[in-house]
Formats: sequence, structure tokens, C-alpha cells
Amino acid sequence: MISGQNSDNPPAWKMLYFPYGKYTNGIRPAVETQGGIIMKILFIGGTGTISSSITRQLAEKEGYELTIMNRGSKKEGVPSSVRQITGDINNEEAAKALLADEYFDVVGEFVAFVPEQVRRDIRLFEGRCGQYIFISSASAYQKPLSNYLITESTPLSNPYWQYSRDKIACEQILMDAYRSTGFPVTIVRPSHTYADGGIPLAIHGPKGVWNELMRMKAGRPVIVPGDGRTLWTVTHSMDFARGYIGLLGNPHAIGEPVHITSDESLTWNQIYGIVGQAIGVKPVLTHIATDTLVKFDPALDGPLHGDKSNTVVFDNTKIKRLVPGFCASIRFDQGIRQSLSCLLSNPELQVPDPLWDAWEDQVIKAASPSAFS
Repeated sequence: MISGQNSDNPPAWKMLYFPYGKYTNGIRPAVETQGGIIMKILFIGGTGTISSSITRQLAEKEGYELTIMNRGSKKEGVPSSVRQITGDINNEEAAKALLADEYFDVVGEFVAFVPEQVRRDIRLFEGRCGQYIFISSASAYQKPLSNYLITESTPLSNPYWQYSRDKIACEQILMDAYRSTGFPVTIVRPSHTYADGGIPLAIHGPKGVWNELMRMKAGRPVIVPGDGRTLWTVTHSMDFARGYIGLLGNPHAIGEPVHITSDESLTWNQIYGIVGQAIGVKPVLTHIATDTLVKFDPALDGPLHGDKSNTVVFDNTKIKRLVPGFCASIRFDQGIRQSLSCLLSNPELQVPDPLWDAWEDQVIKAASPSAFS
């Protein structure tokens, strides 16, 4: 039986309660199997750095029926138990036809970045899901910070980065819908999350981190913004996934924002040192002021002034209260080896970036000539 397609009321023992369903009093027919009641989940996206780990973990658990909807460009590696719908969610009419009249206990949105995309989701899923989880961004938090320790009540304001301002606007629209119509939103704010070939560096070119790693291996200098002593938080996506899964169908998370990060704080100098150690070198770091970097490339203003040049330390009390037992357990020196192993075993991720390489040399020679002496 497909949840949401049976209008007859089954016996009470076959009912599953979700507080904001489309059925009378929030009661909807349950999906029943020999193993018990199944939670139906739809992920919009489902194959990115953050969502892939969640997809894999859910595929290994009983009690979940996972569907992912995306354009189908990364079908390899999706577990066979996961149902895949190929389609572009940005084509609203086509998406509506593909989803038909299905009801989902949880919709997880991983690829909404601007206000119109969440307005579309409200139109598509209002009354057709028990919970809608929106991936926002911890970069939305106040810049510069008025207090070093970030909680979910830290103001949202980022004058440096349009990406962050768009995420803030998306949150506001969703919370307005929750307050006015009961749209069952949960907002999740990840910070710098990595895995599967992703290496969390402060700055790299548009083709990825491979160029920076090759510079390290060759003993060439790499840029670190500022003095490298600001604290940063990096979280392995397997840890993030455990927190996220604990929010699925969690009635205490409805109408709430929550961030999910590691409790480990490292300076950028430490992060680069750990990456270098993992590839067998001591990296040559060239520290250049953020203002100087932005003068050379104004596009860096948002990612640096609006994010990575700030000290960020997160209070994870809320996610631990919502998901008892949650703790990010993968230290960076452990997690980076998994990610590097994936990068080194996948040649398609090893993309040189000669334009960025030349730009980096140019900046270092102008701002710190002694680095090449």
C-alpha cells in the first residue's frame, strides 16, 4: 500500500501519527510490512557530500523506505534498495506529475538555495508530508559574531555573502509558512562538512582541492587567509548523517532550527598541518590577509569575510537534546584519511587547475615575495 493513497480509515492499530499530515487530526494510513511500520522518505538531491552519507546509512537500516529525486547524473553508488526518480525539481509541473499523489513522512530538501525554490516546495508538499527538512547553512549566522560561541539563537545576518543571505530568506519563508499554516518545517544548518574526496581547505580554485594538494606535495607554498589561527569547525558527513537521521519524524524538531557539527575546534594552521601529514608532507603555508586576497579576487569576499576567515565554535546542546546519544565521534585526523583515500582512488576527482595555480603564484609573489626565496 502506498502511504497517502488510501482514503479509508484503517483500524487504530494500523495508524501512524504525524502532527502535520493531510489526514484528519494528523492521522494517516501507515505503510505496513512483515517487519513493521515503514517511514517513507523523499530526498530532493540525495547524492551530494552531505546527503550521500545519509542515503547510505538509511539504506542499511530497517524501517525506512527511501526515494531520491534528482537529475540522475550520479546514479552510480546509490544503494540498490533506494528508489530513484529522475527529474528536475525546478520544473514544478513535471515534478508534480512524477510525484503524483504520494505522501511522504519526511521530505529532505538538499538543493534549495533561493527563496523561489522553497516557495515551490511549499506548493508541492504542503499537506503531503509529515515533516520537511531544509538544509540551510551555518554561514547564515551573524558576521562578524558578537559572541564566539554559536547557538541556534545567534542572529542570522551576513552582509558579505549572497549565498548566506539567500539561505536566511529561505528560512524566513519556511518559518512564516509554519506559523501561518503549520507547514512542518525543520531547519538544519551544517557547517563545513566533508567526506568522499572533499578536503576542507580555506581557499582553493573552482576545480577543487587537487591543485592545493599537488602544491603541498611539491613543497610549493599554499595560501592560508590571515594568520591561520582562527578556529574552524569541520564535520565528517558520517557524523552529520547520524544527527540528521535522528531528526527524521522527530515531533520535537518541527518548527525548530538546529545545527549539526563536530565539537572539535581546530585552527586553519592545524587543519592544513593535518592534511599535509595525511599525504606525507609538511605544507609550506603562506599567510595573506583576507582583505588582500579579496582585492586580488573580489569573489572571495563572501566565502572568506562571510565565512572561513571568522572563528566559529558551535554549541551542539540542541541537537544532543533532540537526538539523545548523538555525538560527532570522528576526529579530523581520522576522517581526512577516509576522504583522501576516496580522492586518490577516483581519478575523475583529481582535476588540475592551471589558471588557479598561476593566480596563486601571482598573489604570493605580490603579497609575500619571500615565500619563493
